[in-house]
Amino acid sequence: MTQKRIIVAIDGPAGAGKSTLARRVADKLGFIYVNTGAMYRAVGLWALRSKVALSDMHKLEQLAQAAQIELSPGDDRVFLNGEDVTEAIRDPEVSDAASRVSAVPGVRRALISIQRKIAQDSSVVMEGRDIGSVVFPQAQVKIFLDADPAERAKRRALQHGQSGPNRDVISVAGELRERDRRDQTRVEAPLVQAPDAQLVDTTGLSPEEVEAKVLSIVRARTSNGKAAAN
Repeated sequence: MTQKRIIVAIDGPAGAGKSTLARRVADKLGFIYVNTGAMYRAVGLWALRSKVALSDMHKLEQLAQAAQIELSPGDDRVFLNGEDVTEAIRDPEVSDAASRVSAVPGVRRALISIQRKIAQDSSVVMEGRDIGSVVFPQAQVKIFLDADPAERAKRRALQHGQSGPNRDVISVAGELRERDRRDQTRVEAPLVQAPDAQLVDTTGLSPEEVEAKVLSIVRARTSNGKAAAN
């Protein structure tokens, strides 16, 4: 008998803790973890390297359609056209480019097609900004992760310090506000909480506490999640 595929959609703004949570939950459930933000970062990186203007929607769409993006499920490595770009896509300039290219309808369509193919044959925990609202509106479990803006800025500044030059929280907070504005106001697939998504506020919570909250939601909505989380 074929086991039913389960889709856990985790959405929310930058710095809410989506990647940490999604990895932990996927590992606990034995599902494939998919970081859709890494896909947009990869396209943004290629655009910067190719000197493609971030306002040129046609060329950005062409890049997204041509990009060979692979996500390594075992170690979270990201490959663009055969090159390991895991570290390169964490650069702040690439993060900003990713936010801009993600607002291009053609780019989103190209990457959403890839994201849906990944979930055709496997249960997944997929995180991003439009997973429950656009990519998988039929997902069995939808989580909208959020946190206080100040805490989100602290987390993102810490991430930057671990992967590159240290940056102050005030400047990071300003960048996050601009990122939120772009994500929430873009015409194509804006960042919104799906009507049937469960809001989880991670402010002041440890990764273990957030994981426990989300696994309890999974258990409540899917028998598979109940079995896997025990």
